[in-house]
Amino acid sequence: MVDNVSARLAQLLDPVIQDAGLWLETVRVVGAGKHTVVRITVDLPAGPGGVDSTQLADVSRAISAVLDEHDPVRGAYTLEVSTPGATRELSEERHFSRAIGRKVEFQRHDLVKFTQRVVDVADGVITLEGDPGTIAVDDVARAHVVIELNRAEGEN
Repeated sequence: MVDNVSARLAQLLDPVIQDAGLWLETVRVVGAGKHTVVRITVDLPAGPGGVDSTQLADVSRAISAVLDEHDPVRGAYTLEVSTPGATRELSEERHFSRAIGRKVEFQRHDLVKFTQRVVDVADGVITLEGDPGTIAVDDVARAHVVIELNRAEGEN
């Protein structure tokens, strides 16, 4: 039943989130009764950058208004609207486009691991700063951004 609610919520909210210039990443309904939590994850559609706090607040209000109007979740619930965060798993071409300029730790399906900076992503191929130069999105078993705390502002 929860999966049906999540799917209905995604259908209902996707246009609102797109109108805000964002991408609906996930919808999850967790728990039941007064402990129900509706978790909506939004992101930029593609490319580097981030969702700023104003965008997040604006889309949260828009989502809340739609949920109030349509009342798709039974009973009381807590609404949480957030972004995927810097450490989320990268698995789609869109995810890798969001990591342009960032270091990413890759693991291929053959279990070989390496870390390289993403330069570009197009047509299912990720271009990297160093060796191996490129990797197909389909060849990536796991990947995530490496947090660089000492990196200078604006440095790629």
